[in-house]
Amino acid sequence: VQLQASGGGLVQAGKSLRLSCVVSGSIFRVNATGWYRQAPGEQRELVAEITRAGNTNYVDSVRGRFTVSRDTAKNTAYLQMDSLKPEDTAVYYCNAAVQYGPLSVPYDYWGPGTQVTVSS
Repeated sequence: VQLQASGGGLVQAGKSLRLSCVVSGSIFRVNATGWYRQAPGEQRELVAEITRAGNTNYVDSVRGRFTVSRDTAKNTAYLQMDSLKPEDTAVYYCNAAVQYGPLSVPYDYWGPGTQVTVSS
């Protein structure tokens, strides 16, 4: 299983970016996908997550500005980031809970991360 995140970059404050996370490999399904970020000198934190049923959860600092979504047919999750702020600058990682069969326990996988830099 491989996760590949893309869509990061350098933008000015107030602008938008859209991150994508593609899960590839021989799997039964993706149960949930989470977006995490880690700024220099900080711990990695959960930014947003979405379950297979479509339930979402956000950290307070991004609620109302970020939107997480997924395309189950493409095993792809997205993070739409609007009204970006300099404090959103970090490496963003996607995490996926993957099942190999209908009764298997989920396994966690991480993507390599994509840099998001927001200038003031």
